[in-house]
Amino acid sequence: MSRPQYPPAPRQDIVDDLHGHRIPDPYRWLEDPASPETKSWLAAQDELLRSVLEGLPGRDRLRGRIAELLRAGGVGPPIWRGGRRFFTRRTADQEHAVLYTVDPDGAERVLIDPMEINPDGTTTLDSWQPDLEGRLLAYMISHGGDEESLLYVLDVATGERIEGPIDRTRHSPIAWLPARDGEPPAFYYVRRLPPGAVPEDETQYHRRVYLHRVGADPETEDVLVFGEGMDKTNYYSVAVSRDGRWLTVSASQGTAPRNDLWIADLAESAPQAPALKPVQVGVDAETWLYVRNGRCYVSTDRDAPRGRLCVTDPQTPEYESWRELIGEDPEAVLTDYAILDGPELDRPLLLAGWTRHAISEITVHDLETGERLGQVPVPGLGSIGGLVTRPEGGHEVWFSYTDNTHPVSIRRYDALTGQTSLWASAPGTVDVPEVETRQITYTSYDGTQVRMLVIAAPGDHGPRPTILYGYGGFNISLTPAYSASVLAWAEAGGVYAIANLRGGSEEGEEWHRAGMRDRKQNVFDDFHAAAEKLIADGWTTREKLGVSGGSNGGLLVGAAITQRPDLYAAAVCSAPLLDMVRYERFGLGQTWNDEYGSAEIPEELEWLLAYSPYHHVREGVAYPATLFTVFDGDTRVDPLHARKMCAAMQHATASDAPVLLRNETEVGHAGRAVSRTVNLAADTLSFLAAHTGLRLDGA
Repeated sequence: MSRPQYPPAPRQDIVDDLHGHRIPDPYRWLEDPASPETKSWLAAQDELLRSVLEGLPGRDRLRGRIAELLRAGGVGPPIWRGGRRFFTRRTADQEHAVLYTVDPDGAERVLIDPMEINPDGTTTLDSWQPDLEGRLLAYMISHGGDEESLLYVLDVATGERIEGPIDRTRHSPIAWLPARDGEPPAFYYVRRLPPGAVPEDETQYHRRVYLHRVGADPETEDVLVFGEGMDKTNYYSVAVSRDGRWLTVSASQGTAPRNDLWIADLAESAPQAPALKPVQVGVDAETWLYVRNGRCYVSTDRDAPRGRLCVTDPQTPEYESWRELIGEDPEAVLTDYAILDGPELDRPLLLAGWTRHAISEITVHDLETGERLGQVPVPGLGSIGGLVTRPEGGHEVWFSYTDNTHPVSIRRYDALTGQTSLWASAPGTVDVPEVETRQITYTSYDGTQVRMLVIAAPGDHGPRPTILYGYGGFNISLTPAYSASVLAWAEAGGVYAIANLRGGSEEGEEWHRAGMRDRKQNVFDDFHAAAEKLIADGWTTREKLGVSGGSNGGLLVGAAITQRPDLYAAAVCSAPLLDMVRYERFGLGQTWNDEYGSAEIPEELEWLLAYSPYHHVREGVAYPATLFTVFDGDTRVDPLHARKMCAAMQHATASDAPVLLRNETEVGHAGRAVSRTVNLAADTLSFLAAHTGLRLDGA
């Protein structure tokens, strides 16, 4: 293989002096996507990418197989409101999930179909929330992947849009108040301040909580309820109890693993001026409240890094009044809970959702005492999402289930019988290949025990082309899930490994904190140790090992190939953070400095410089074959990171293995049409196959 002819990329003599460090930044010109120089460079990178990808054997065959496996479609859990049921479903031929309602007479109707809004597939349904009576629906959509979210309200009975758009509502919760005679419907929501009210480089921040009455002008009539004078990076959550009496507001600074929390009794203060009483302020813990039938349930990791559930009176919600209902488990992490208090039950029950070393389970408890009574049957060793009950109470709970070979389905647990049954399956029929999943425990460099899922075709076939995937950040857990990419890779003869690195939530908040800030190197060490374990156990060899990750996982891949270029043959680095000195200046970077640290603080700059991938590219090093994938609509992680890193590696590498950039337009960091998912997966997997030795041509 000959070295590719890379597009010219001039190196500028730019050096920043930060806290005594002289930090070169030769490709700063690539930070500007609108400059003629950047556009020309991107066009040349596109041409180079096409010339390489079009020659990869088996790419079209792989694309077809991934598309087949995605024809399973998907289905979401039911949400019950006022005799109506709301749910999402994507059939085999649909590009996006569609939101449906089932009326009290059993008639099913489409409410929101993104493809009807925009047939080119670039519109996504970001979130939705029906009111408490099931008569109105607030929903948010965005275009071109920007996730900026425009909020609308529609009449559920007619399907008519009656309000919107309200802009600047990215990641906004919707908390409806109960309908009141003679008053317009109303809800609390979160909105950013308008651009003219904040500095130009801070338009992604400065959120506030507002009360909106349907029909009012959001620019002049919405009432500011909370957030004035608070930190500009705060995220807010807001909720109203079903009886409409209790309002809770949470504030967290960026993605920090802690929140402040307030509660207000709306029977004693007006909705537009709630008398919010502090529950937890300035405490290093995450705590959430749920008020039902006059009791306040408190889920928290305060004094319990794996989580616990307490109960108190909403009139006295302070920490000193909490009574523990379900204590911390020594191994499992509390992830969810649901209350079953229907009159047909002998006694009210509490269901608790857990992940034990990344595998989900549900336990049954007495609601009054917390005594464990049993366990909910689940289909296998997989992932459970969202314990959903009827808001008025009952004896049923619905939850989603998936594992490495089963698409998402909805299961129903009946507390009267103690049985679980299939409620709704994925609508498509697919031929899923036979694979085996094993959970392996290995030892990281400091002696920490880490777990990893390894998925492959049955049998011992010796060292095989392998993809090692990881994330390791933001308290996010990697649990078993149906993946067309994983199955297609394993079916072709490869191994797919998913490492549960520190920084995630697989083992609770202490596990998260062991991989953030000054401990971030632990994440990379866990990843390197996973690679060495796969090689030592005979799953693969260095020449057959590829790595993959996106977003914070893209940072992981960038650190992996700059710290241990000898260990990996190929890498796919998607939507990555890579310039950790300047990351706070772009996208949502300022909300992440609690996770990583800030270059504005001398000690924290030292942490960042110790691993920042862009600053650890060295000339003359033989780097692995690397494909960067970025998305022009990405407003979370700016594509500039990958542009600069790609140019640096193309200049520096002593290897003939290609370093390529895949730049996709009209799509962002998260939601995308199925056809775009198929194309991206085919490109990345065929690239990894070509450089790890996996045959995709059927030979």
